[in-house]
Amino acid sequence: MRTNGRGLRDLRNVLLEPGVSKHAEGSCLARFGDTHVLCTATIDEKVPPHVYGTGAGWVTAEYGMLPRSTHERMAREAARGKQGGRTLEIQRLIGRALRAAIDLRALGPRTITLDCDVIQADGGTRTAAITGGYVALVLAVRALQQKKTVARNPVARSVAAVSVGIVEGEVCVDLDYGEDSTAEVDMNVVATGDGALVEVQGTAEGKPFPRADLDRMVDAALEGIGRLKEHQEQALRR
Repeated sequence: MRTNGRGLRDLRNVLLEPGVSKHAEGSCLARFGDTHVLCTATIDEKVPPHVYGTGAGWVTAEYGMLPRSTHERMAREAARGKQGGRTLEIQRLIGRALRAAIDLRALGPRTITLDCDVIQADGGTRTAAITGGYVALVLAVRALQQKKTVARNPVARSVAAVSVGIVEGEVCVDLDYGEDSTAEVDMNVVATGDGALVEVQGTAEGKPFPRADLDRMVDAALEGIGRLKEHQEQALRR
């Protein structure tokens, strides 16, 4: 058992609450234990220059942490005049992950922007943002379908993400901050609901790790993503 009472491959308590924003075309509050991320989707009837003229659409994301999402107040990045490298890396990851869920040509020449705002952080904010962002994205697409502005459903597959790592020699899934900060290896895995990998980000801390450990971590992460898919489906049925 882990210090928080979970088994090695147990997720934290996961709650995906859809439709929490009155004005957004799609929204979801993703709670992974004490990590809470508000995901909202906005539809814009235009595309960025690199997509213009192709007939395809685009999915992108922005990410941010509220000042008191952590133990001490963080200054807003807007007050510093620029986004930090971590923020840019995470929001690009979220955008890439959620584009994997969508047939961009079926979406048509429009952009869906996912805003992922961390209300409270306890590890795994990017994976919670991707998992909740998918629910918000699907709800936004349903809004398009209700208006009959898309000919067919552009959602091609589900996408979710989870953290995984080696803590005290054991493979653990869905690390909280305490586990993540002491892990010998930590990794974020993004995959489709049927187990196809979208992105894998992994780092050894202190010493390299063997290929066999990579395989064990990916297998454990895919098992967790399968359970997250069930949470997403439950949220979308509400």
